[in-house]
Amino acid sequence: MTLIDLTAQSLQDRRLATLPVAIIGAGPVGLAAAANLVERGLDFVVYEAGDEVAASIRTWGHTRLFSPWKHVVDPASRRLLEATGWRMTAPDSLPSGAELVERYLEPLAALEPIASRIRTGVRVEAVTRRGMDRTRTANRAATPFLLRVRTADGVDEFTARAVIDASGTYDQPNSLASSGLDPLGLAEVADRVTHALPDVLGRERARFAGRHTTVVGAGHSAANTLLALAELAEEEPTTRVTWLIRTASAVRVTTSEDDELVARATIGRRVDRLVASGRIEVVDRFETVRLGRTDAGVRLHGLRGDDLVEHETDLVVNATGFRPDLDMVREIRLDLDEVVQAPRRLAPLIDPNVHTCGTVEPHGFAELEHPEPGFFLAGMKSYGRAPTFLLATGYEQVRSITAWIAGDQAAARNVELVLPATGVCSTSLPAAAGSSGCCG
Repeated sequence: MTLIDLTAQSLQDRRLATLPVAIIGAGPVGLAAAANLVERGLDFVVYEAGDEVAASIRTWGHTRLFSPWKHVVDPASRRLLEATGWRMTAPDSLPSGAELVERYLEPLAALEPIASRIRTGVRVEAVTRRGMDRTRTANRAATPFLLRVRTADGVDEFTARAVIDASGTYDQPNSLASSGLDPLGLAEVADRVTHALPDVLGRERARFAGRHTTVVGAGHSAANTLLALAELAEEEPTTRVTWLIRTASAVRVTTSEDDELVARATIGRRVDRLVASGRIEVVDRFETVRLGRTDAGVRLHGLRGDDLVEHETDLVVNATGFRPDLDMVREIRLDLDEVVQAPRRLAPLIDPNVHTCGTVEPHGFAELEHPEPGFFLAGMKSYGRAPTFLLATGYEQVRSITAWIAGDQAAARNVELVLPATGVCSTSLPAAAGSSGCCG
């Protein structure tokens, strides 16, 4: 490379450094990234698809997290808040989603250095490099990122020096069908199928009271809904509850005896008691293949081994987990594990067949890097389809990532994380903002 080339490269690098870091998602992990960038004096813009910060968490705000306050507040965010007189709620108490938003995320987002950089009602539709699709290589690392966004006023584009995608997975539920594809007939019964963690005892009570609801899924978000429905059935005796699972038993829910997160450990025992008493009916080893509409509700057609089976219900709750939306980053060069859909170097550390929430090793930018320099998946989205995410993990991710963006290689590589010991951990509740929801 000639001196002229080196000078041109230096100019490109300096121009790139004048651009803001783009953060996608204004939930716990996205706002933690913002707090870390504030501390490092770096400019940024936060793009939030909802009309308010933490929009996805607000939809399941009635649900209490497994993790106490001391594990769900980001250290950098805490420092910024405490400088204004904010104090953490009782560290060992468990917040609900609504309390997390009202007592922590809203005050954090209201801090001037962050509030002035949040853009709500802005959905990022695609990320690429300015003037480059994924096949172009020359000068790629020195070329700004381009974000195409949609607002109420139309479509626009913005440039950024780096991108932290902390948009979560809550808007991307896994399929009810065991094939991973939407089951045949879903469109015909879509009005009778609901997202995970509906507000059974609150704003959606009228929808579920006195009806037969089938909860599909074997994780803790399914268990939370089952407990709420059982409580509703106590008050409305004509309410029926069925738990439909693909396997012979819901191991992830019922084997949490050694879980340091006590609230999560008790869920399996409570569900087991309700099943044993007959208040929750279990349909196991049911592989859904098709849905059909009946006069009263939904008919699920499935396989149990080689046998065709059917199950009729009024309503279905899809609590089968979530997956990342990768269409928006189709022009970005990603290196993802073929199975988990997490960054390839991170995948072995979070494989749910091996790890629980509490056994995930500390990791940072090095495990989250892609062949696209300056682009990172963070928070729940970085875990792909693995349900072992804890908020504390996401906070350490963005601390390391922002250190790398700032050029502080020592801090970026010095990753440390102390997690609570957990039993089998699967919440399958991520929020668009990167929260792990119940798993906390």
